[in-house]
Amino acid sequence: MRTPHRICLLIYPGFQLLDAAGPLSAFEYAGQRYALRVVARQPGLVPSSAGPAWQAEALPRPSQIDTLLVAGGNGVDAALTDAGLRAWARRVAACGARVASICSGSLLLAAAGLLEGRRATTHWLRAEQLQREYPTVRVEPDSLYVQDGPIWTSAGISAGIDLALALIAADLGEEAARRVARALVVYYRRPGGQSQFSELGRLQGPRFEGLLAWARERLHEPLTVERLAAQACMSPRHFARAFAQEAGLTPAKAVERLRVEAARAALESGCAAQLQTLARDCGFGDSERMKRSFQRLLGVAPAQLRLRPA
Repeated sequence: MRTPHRICLLIYPGFQLLDAAGPLSAFEYAGQRYALRVVARQPGLVPSSAGPAWQAEALPRPSQIDTLLVAGGNGVDAALTDAGLRAWARRVAACGARVASICSGSLLLAAAGLLEGRRATTHWLRAEQLQREYPTVRVEPDSLYVQDGPIWTSAGISAGIDLALALIAADLGEEAARRVARALVVYYRRPGGQSQFSELGRLQGPRFEGLLAWARERLHEPLTVERLAAQACMSPRHFARAFAQEAGLTPAKAVERLRVEAARAALESGCAAQLQTLARDCGFGDSERMKRSFQRLLGVAPAQLRLRPA
């Protein structure tokens, strides 16, 4: 970059602090290559959802922006009803700026018409709303971040840092992004297609909660439908039908998810075991089967989740 790349972070009453501070800090650590501004529809002190307020400037002319970042937060529902703010965002994009959102900030981009026909993601708690209210958006609810042309969207909180690192890599190269990751003491870099949240949350059903807890302690053992049914004191046929109704997936798929989650947690915590050993301990049998399950459920290979030096 011969001149500083001008980044404007858009906030509004009720923005989420970490959605804003995380990406902003990443660009700060990239050095003087970026000129950073925090802006809002109403300049002055803008209260966050946590209470503390940030000082913001007035909205600049669209031609003065190279990258627009839109923070997420519960206040976005009110912000997206502001016709003037939506029009300003459209003008920013029309001037050729790169536009990115963190967390539920994607809803404002969608309301401005910037996500129409595009792939996008958001915080998983908002994914259903994004798809329901803006059906032309191709929502990818599990992704950490998604790029579709000049529009970038990310999941919530820490995924905003992953998005910022990806933007820095696109601007300044991988080595610059690696240095920023080292300074922030974060992973370098989680792939955008990696699942944004734990699959375990989808398996918490009151009827089979005890059974799932029992299974998690025995992932290295065979966990057939017959064995699970016996533990639940049900016939295999009745158990399989009842479990699918409760959990929304078959017992075999549930066990696969539990095994992937256990292996994922081990890798991300710095487990030094060989992949073949980890696969056996988590019940996959061999590393190739574990790799296929990871690719299917998380969109990444097991080796990509090891803590790598920045």
